Amino acid sequence: MPGVISPATGLVKNANSTWLNGRRLSEDLTARLARPVRLANDANCFALSEATDGAAAGKAVVFGVILGTGVGGGVIVNGRVVTGANAIAGEWGHNALPWPDASELPGPPCYCGRTGCIETFLSGPGLARDHEAAWGKTLDATAIVAAASDGDAAARQTIARYERRLARGLASIINVVDPDVIVLGGGLSNIERLYEHVPGLWEEFVFSDTVVTRLVRAVHGDSSGVRGAAWLWE
Repeated sequence: MPGVISPATGLVKNANSTWLNGRRLSEDLTARLARPVRLANDANCFALSEATDGAAAGKAVVFGVILGTGVGGGVIVNGRVVTGANAIAGEWGHNALPWPDASELPGPPCYCGRTGCIETFLSGPGLARDHEAAWGKTLDATAIVAAASDGDAAARQTIARYERRLARGLASIINVVDPDVIVLGGGLSNIERLYEHVPGLWEEFVFSDTVVTRLVRAVHGDSSGVRGAAWLWE
């Protein structure tokens, strides 16, 4: 599920599918299906799948990233999901974009009520908004990526801005969590050039003389979140 079940209230919180927020989804599904239901954040499930038998199998510390209609993340340490005291571990998408330049301030409005969240820059809709703001062309993320692959100069510049923003966002994660591997999933993880360019860009912002963290694509693709959910059951 997007978002999580609040430990304090039992209600959904932080879902970008905002109609779920404040609802008793767990109880509703249990009643409707007449069987026990377990719910977990989709990015946590994705990260668990890739850390268990995917692109980061066998690694001690893994950060899984969803780059799609929203931006989410999950932290895995020694094969287990880190949920945190407030059930928000990994929610990097609602930190402010780090090291912003003047053109990025105050940043686009976010559904969470703030401006300049990482999600507003690095989600698919965020990429489309940035391209339209820069070039006056309304294209969705898929079309922008295709145009860049075909050599369109405007689209290539939009992707280059996206790469630098992604590098800054992930550098802030490396500075705090220092993962062995960062695994990308979601529709924007299919941009091939991210894996070549972003690690070179994040070195400027990581607080270390060398950076050995690897950036990789999910092995199990769009199935990884569902596979991770299956690991919730012993």
